[in-house]
Amino acid sequence: MDREGCLVISLPFRRTACYSPNWAMRGDAMNIESNQELAALLIERLCAGRDNRLGPNIDEAAWAKPLVGFCRGDDSVFLDFKQAVGPFHWTPQEAYRIAFPDATAKPGDLALIVWILPQTEATKKDNRAETRYPSERWARSRIFGEAFNDRLRAEVARELTERGYPAAAPMQLAEFHVENTDRYGPASTWSERHMAFAAGLGTFGLCDGLITPAGKAIRAGSVVAKMPVEPAGRPYTDHNAYCLYLSGGTCGDCIARCPVGAISPAGHDKTKCSEYLNNVTRPHVTGNFGFAGYGCGLCQTGVPCESGIPSQSTDSDT
Repeated sequence: MDREGCLVISLPFRRTACYSPNWAMRGDAMNIESNQELAALLIERLCAGRDNRLGPNIDEAAWAKPLVGFCRGDDSVFLDFKQAVGPFHWTPQEAYRIAFPDATAKPGDLALIVWILPQTEATKKDNRAETRYPSERWARSRIFGEAFNDRLRAEVARELTERGYPAAAPMQLAEFHVENTDRYGPASTWSERHMAFAAGLGTFGLCDGLITPAGKAIRAGSVVAKMPVEPAGRPYTDHNAYCLYLSGGTCGDCIARCPVGAISPAGHDKTKCSEYLNNVTRPHVTGNFGFAGYGCGLCQTGVPCESGIPSQSTDSDT
């Protein structure tokens, strides 16, 4: 548990006798705490591997130590998402049924497993100094780091399934897609930031980024598994609780950090942000860094929530 009572596992987690090449998780034979510890250790092991790099032939990790959180599939928050985002947004049970159409699982039988991949200190420092374009490290983490995250989704699902817990990564299902909504613009059938919120890992900021115990300079991943876990212990009730601007009317530093005015007191303009990423940062990254990519992240760095949950007394000068 973290300082606010949230079920967050900050890795590396403590070693157990079960963590070995012959490691097995066999449903009821393991208690719930062991299930969660072993899932966290699996993610830790994969993140410590050679695939977590900023690019081919680069011996530098893309991501710092991950955080892991859990939520049970019968949590009412998933129905809240359907009301807030749209009826097309999947619950864990809906995603599981798509992945395993011949299997049966009640919502309470399912676990949502979410991880947060924090940017490294070197990447945050580089991007903090930028005012117009992403730093090279940031662009590399967006492309090569997210490619690792995608492999992580597949590998976590595969290993859990092999150990008796059928699992799938909803982001990798063929049915995953983006819908255009009147209220939010583009919105996907599975939002990993929303899933991280459900698992007690963070709340949303003015720029739509998720503010976590590791800060806002992060990416997220998730799988759904038929595995017993504890109900989520969310230390918040307000989905904007950690944002200094939305919860207390202070800060707003991310507004000034956006080079194209896509963030305002009214929130985040997804269309303007997307156009900047594709039309401006993409040619900049390709032309200056020598690989096809894009990125920005300026609103995630150089702000009080860059590396942790800010307090209301936090000075907005960073």
